[in-house]
Amino acid sequence: MSALEVRLRPVTEEDLGMFRRFVTEPGLIGLDWTGFRDAQAPARRYAIDGYLGEDDSRVVVEVDGTAAGLMSWSARGFGVSRYWEIGIALLPDWRGRGIGWRAQAMLCDYLFTHTPVERIQAATHPENIAEQKSLERAGFTLEGVLRAVEFRAGQWRDGWMYSRLRGDPPPSCAYASEVRDAGAGPEPASGRVP
Repeated sequence: MSALEVRLRPVTEEDLGMFRRFVTEPGLIGLDWTGFRDAQAPARRYAIDGYLGEDDSRVVVEVDGTAAGLMSWSARGFGVSRYWEIGIALLPDWRGRGIGWRAQAMLCDYLFTHTPVERIQAATHPENIAEQKSLERAGFTLEGVLRAVEFRAGQWRDGWMYSRLRGDPPPSCAYASEVRDAGAGPEPASGRVP
């Protein structure tokens, strides 16, 4: 499908400019724009743990050696059960090119390999058809509607929740060959995934 090499890598100081853009440029992050945020917050967070925290982390989505966006995962849970919620934000030039679903699938593979969680979930907006297709292609299943879960653009709005369980089938045979051909994998020593 795509000859683009997609990989996930840890955040570097050079990436902080892109992180600042996501918190200061209206519309850059799409429907998730919630107003201006502290432009220095990315540098402060990077100084603490390089964005690789125990319960909340970020990595860069890199395409052919260029930072194309970021992915996040945060701990959630019910009682003693713990699971991850992931998110993705790509810069506009990289959207619609099959990068998002591949990055989401790679992050799931990484988290299932290196953490004992059973569940990874992702929320999206009902009107974000592209993200819904991306999540489904990455092996996620739509679970349902979360009513009035987000305050955006002056009103409360619904969200859609997707999940992928450890035992769910892999996204597709095409995904496996694309990831293998791109050289992606969960081995931290290779430098391909955080």
